[in-house]
Amino acid sequence: MTNNPDWVEYSTEEIEELILKLYKEGNSASMIGIILRDQYGIPNIKLVTGKKITKILEEHGQKEEYPEDIMNLIKKAVNIREHLIENPKDLHTKRGLQITESQIRRLGKYYVKEGVLPEEWRYEPAKAALLIK
Repeated sequence: MTNNPDWVEYSTEEIEELILKLYKEGNSASMIGIILRDQYGIPNIKLVTGKKITKILEEHGQKEEYPEDIMNLIKKAVNIREHLIENPKDLHTKRGLQITESQIRRLGKYYVKEGVLPEEWRYEPAKAALLIK
């Protein structure tokens, strides 16, 4: 699909207001997209508005400090570390932690290169636990 469907009844301004309202209720950008698709019948925000949800939030001063995908991975790594404290012999989970932290580092490199994260940003497990709490 490359253009806005005819059956979408909302204007760009109304959609932006909905996005801001849902964000203030505590929903993440991906959750906002799901809610707009399922409850409001808006299949693709970018087709209707010409902008992504994160860009709309940025324009209205609602920018998050860290991108959502890297925060989800950091939360996952913190939860795995907590599990490993209770279950130190769980080798499969140790491997899962290595893979997850590798993904965080790779994604962090990408975001530093793109200028989304500061140049000196590094993933540190001790700081990650504080960031999540």
